[in-house]
Amino acid sequence: MNAIFAAIFIISSVFLLFVSPDKFLPSLLSGAESAAKMSLTLFCIYAVWMGLSRIAEKSGLSAGAARALKPLSKKLFKTDNPAAQENIAMNLSCNLLGIGGAATPFAVKAIAQLEKEKNEFAQKLLFIINATSIQILPTTVIALRAGANSAAAYDIFLPSLICTCISTVTGVLLYLVFSKIKRGAGN
Repeated sequence: MNAIFAAIFIISSVFLLFVSPDKFLPSLLSGAESAAKMSLTLFCIYAVWMGLSRIAEKSGLSAGAARALKPLSKKLFKTDNPAAQENIAMNLSCNLLGIGGAATPFAVKAIAQLEKEKNEFAQKLLFIINATSIQILPTTVIALRAGANSAAAYDIFLPSLICTCISTVTGVLLYLVFSKIKRGAGN
């Protein structure tokens, strides 16, 4: 993927140098400035959410969420491991709030716990759910749009909800179907 982006950058740069050489450097500097602003915005968003996630962990809120989600975790992920359930609950709640960067560390911890019990089914399912992540409130995208001075930063809410629901349901159903086919072929 890096090679593709590098090729696109080089081709675009050469083209711009021939078409309008006086705009080459200002374009690079403008792009770097936009990237720096976006990075700072993302850093602030993740700092706030990671701090709140840590507070939830320390206060026992994440354990409470794990207890509330225990029936779902047991049924969907087929695990009785309380540490895995707590990390799965935190992963799901972070993803529901649209903060995938904060959700990923919880998924890594949960997968490590699931690996100890050799629950490959749950590991793969959590990976799919984490990658597709239903977002009830896409906070990261809304914050980025607001940071870019969007006139309607919240207009992404409904399209994001619809797309993430479809992608998660599709990913889970495909995994369940193919794992069932694989089990059937193995017998």
